[in-house]
Amino acid sequence: MNQAGQRDGSAGEAGDTSAQAHPAADARPRTGAARVPPQQGAADADREREGGRQDTPRDAAARSDSARGEHTHSEIPIPSPRAAAPRPVVQRSSVRGQILDALRVALMGGELAPGEVYSAPVLGERFGVSATPVREAMQQLAVEGAVEVVPNRGFRVVERGARELAELAEIRVLLEAPVMQRLARSVPAERWAELRPLAEATARAASTGCRATYVESDRAFHRAVLALSGNEQLVRIADDLHRRAQWPLITGPGSRAALTANAAEHTALLDALIGKDLATAQALVRDHFACT
Repeated sequence: MNQAGQRDGSAGEAGDTSAQAHPAADARPRTGAARVPPQQGAADADREREGGRQDTPRDAAARSDSARGEHTHSEIPIPSPRAAAPRPVVQRSSVRGQILDALRVALMGGELAPGEVYSAPVLGERFGVSATPVREAMQQLAVEGAVEVVPNRGFRVVERGARELAELAEIRVLLEAPVMQRLARSVPAERWAELRPLAEATARAASTGCRATYVESDRAFHRAVLALSGNEQLVRIADDLHRRAQWPLITGPGSRAALTANAAEHTALLDALIGKDLATAQALVRDHFACT
């Protein structure tokens, strides 16, 4: 019995050693064990639903994305960084802005003559761009009252007569003079003094004799004055009126002496506002708008 037990034990140890030496043997299917049928893959299911149609590269990519958890058919795909990059429309808008500025300079300098008709293609050749940004810029100028649309021809530069200028000056006085009076009572002297650099900038611009340079600095000064009221709508409307009054006259751009005299009124206006001299400030505003 002892010898038989030892033989059985030795056989058991030999079997354990054999199992450890060949672990793959345990993984082999045994007789009578239940077999798991092969599972149907996603591609097989798709082929069954589609009647055996072969996958296209797009179908395979869609299943691959779904398997990775990137998105499903019920979700909106997240745009890639390349899709969020600036598009040509942004560049076209930038070109439009540059053309708009160039056209304003040409208008104020008298290069685009009042009463004349200009087409977008011809102006596009002048600026080295297509007709589209020129047309968009001219449409903006039409909104501002600088040009008017002539069907099938282009845009006519508006002529400014003495009556129209007088009407614009009257509107500006009615709009801005009461604001100036209120600001003269409430704004401290040091705040007015902060605007002197802008007044000096208009004097330097006037000394160049370039009307286009001067009108930009002139509008900047008036915007800064009205901005002290805190009324953004007032600033916007007054600036639009100011721009309309500065388009070229039928008599041509102002002389250097006229621009210099106009710029000097800015300094005089600041002096009156700092000294709270309401009567002088109101008179300066009225006279200044009449000749701006």
